[in-house]
Amino acid sequence: MNTKYIDLIDQTFDFPQEEFTLEANKLRFHDIDLMQLVEEYGAPLKFTYLPQISNNIQRAKKWFANAIEKQGYKGKYNYCYCTKSSHFKHILNEALSNDIHIETSSAFDIDIVENLKKEGKITNDTFVISNGFKRSQYVTNIARLINEGHKNAIPIIDNYEEIDLLSQEIEGKFNIGIRIASEEEPKFEFYTSRLGIGYKNIVPFYKNQIATNKKVELKMLHFFINTGIRDNAYYWNELQKCLKVYTSLKKICPTLDSLNIGGGFPIKNSLAFDFDYEYMVDEIINQIKITCEEGGVEVPNIFTEFGSFTVGESGGAIYEVLYQKQQNDREKWNMINSSFITTLPDTWAINKRFIMLPLNRWEQTYERVLLGGLTCDSDDYYNSEQHMNAIYLPKYNKDKPLYIGFFNTGAYQESIGGFGGLQHCLIPSPKHILIDRDADGKISTKLFSEQQKSEDLLKILGYAN
Repeated sequence: MNTKYIDLIDQTFDFPQEEFTLEANKLRFHDIDLMQLVEEYGAPLKFTYLPQISNNIQRAKKWFANAIEKQGYKGKYNYCYCTKSSHFKHILNEALSNDIHIETSSAFDIDIVENLKKEGKITNDTFVISNGFKRSQYVTNIARLINEGHKNAIPIIDNYEEIDLLSQEIEGKFNIGIRIASEEEPKFEFYTSRLGIGYKNIVPFYKNQIATNKKVELKMLHFFINTGIRDNAYYWNELQKCLKVYTSLKKICPTLDSLNIGGGFPIKNSLAFDFDYEYMVDEIINQIKITCEEGGVEVPNIFTEFGSFTVGESGGAIYEVLYQKQQNDREKWNMINSSFITTLPDTWAINKRFIMLPLNRWEQTYERVLLGGLTCDSDDYYNSEQHMNAIYLPKYNKDKPLYIGFFNTGAYQESIGGFGGLQHCLIPSPKHILIDRDADGKISTKLFSEQQKSEDLLKILGYAN
């Protein structure tokens, strides 16, 4: 009988895959020996595989370049990285090595931009697209960036007052964009995004506040929907509504030359993941071209703001199974040596699923389990794998340690989990490892941060000076 864990995977998925392979019954990720990583650094740990950031950026650039050439599209494509997905310097350094641009969300983002400019990683030719509701410090920082010569900084207007606020602090003329307040999917709790200006109000807003303002030039229309770029009727309908606004606006605003279609490319969350990126890009370019031709206007330059797609597939987390608890006739709990709430908060907050695989013991028989974290919180668990609504792992054996990995966790988890700060139930944040690969393919690892110590948390809590 096929009762080994490797048999289960072979029967369920097309395996091995590009990034996941098996060698001597041990899992490798992008040919990284994960058990060797555990032996060197211990577990729990988190890691970032930096080359995957560049891989995904180059993939997207290629899809857009191919679609633009195929469609005979006259506009240019600009890849922006959505910094809120991960603000770490090692992430930005890797991303910016691919000739890309930046999208910001808050005041301190601009401080990061200025820091990177001093190091030559960003120049005045780099587009800095500033989204979000702009409080006074954000306005001040954007103004400072523009006043110091960064003419490719484009604040995206989110409400009717922001032009006046920016005008008060920016010297001379400056460029802006307008964010469309898209309508959400019917299943959402609200009908229209809280961000941006409604479809029907954008042309009147331009006529009343921008057309007569000699200090401001409208360059960009910004479009983004919560559910991201998906091949469904909702996405294509919202894109068409956006394009109708663009063509109407372009006819009365000659300076408008760019369309920002936001982000939302999905990332791999299962071994069964299947998404035709190339088709989606080609069809988006096609739809934009057709609508502009029908409207009698020039096609826009295209901007995207990929966050999770840029950095998500670079990250992973590794845990050891400490103990198994048989709570009733059917439920076995494998307890990990960390907390899901603090290390992978999206599993708790929005029921997000990541690829979960054991690192070792693939030749052993398997069992159905639930995974529990160390905190005393009843919500600190991970109870289903997206492909079968259950978790199957090699059988627990107290004499044979089992290590499990969660993959493609590189977006948002550190910032939402409060990296370096106070942790739920004072379960410490694990150490973080950076993994790189040189031109000859040699893999190197570096410790980015140690596991939190008691004194780190006590100092935050006021118990230590």
